[in-house]
Amino acid sequence: MLLTKLTYEGERQFIEKIQNIPNKLKEKDVKLGISESIEGKTHFIKIFCNDECYDKKIKSIVNLYISKILYEIIIDMFNKKELFEYLTDSYFFLKQEEMLEVEEKIMNILYGREKINDETNIYCINRINEITEKIKECVEENENINIDGFLRFRSKDIATDIEKIIDKVIEQYMVEKEYKEFINLLKYFVDIQESKIEEVNIIIEDEGQYKITDKLGNNIFYKFISELSECNMGKGINVEDIIISGLITNSPENIIIHHCDRCLNKEFIDTIKNVFGERVRYCEKCSICTIPKIKL
Repeated sequence: MLLTKLTYEGERQFIEKIQNIPNKLKEKDVKLGISESIEGKTHFIKIFCNDECYDKKIKSIVNLYISKILYEIIIDMFNKKELFEYLTDSYFFLKQEEMLEVEEKIMNILYGREKINDETNIYCINRINEITEKIKECVEENENINIDGFLRFRSKDIATDIEKIIDKVIEQYMVEKEYKEFINLLKYFVDIQESKIEEVNIIIEDEGQYKITDKLGNNIFYKFISELSECNMGKGINVEDIIISGLITNSPENIIIHHCDRCLNKEFIDTIKNVFGERVRYCEKCSICTIPKIKL
């Protein structure tokens, strides 16, 4: 039974991916056949299976593979013809090295080479899945898929979805850039001043609360608050802001973080590590960790 028929003009690099669909499904114990023919410049590909093996699920799987191949074709076309122009028009303020860095990150996400590690990646993956599903709906509507016609009439619509992914990637890039600049400024401030305290212990308790002590075990959190008050800081300052401000003001020689795994805010730990570098070390079990808890 014929599952689908594809036609295209001239030579196409993606043909090997289409030819490989039966091999991919063979791994799932699904046997398919494929035939190819040429009339003039037009290529015809038919994918079929035995009548007794046919069911809607197999056809849906084949359509999904074809949709992913068409998605990759559109991404290739966008990369070659539109990406640079879109970036230079919309994000002209980026430097050349930043433009190249962003472009690489965008293509890694569009091709699925990025790991899912944050909300931006999740957003982009969901968008890519929506694009693939949109392509699949079009494939399912037509038993004879004219690839050239599809690319001609559908690429522009899909390009709009791709641009939304690009905007999200660059939004994250700019946030990360501003964060790095902020961290570098804090590092500079810490490096140019003398240390006012030898050691600070950040003890993270069961519910993610903090206790801050010096080398002798004295609670110095309220010292941090007092120093912050002298700077006339506004409202909305949380405990973690107070701790980071106190660390920067006192520039300790050593910062020991106890029970790092209990911290509910990974960015807080990362900020301390990024600003103070080798001054920071982690402790899991010591006498300080077992000091009775005092909630801040």
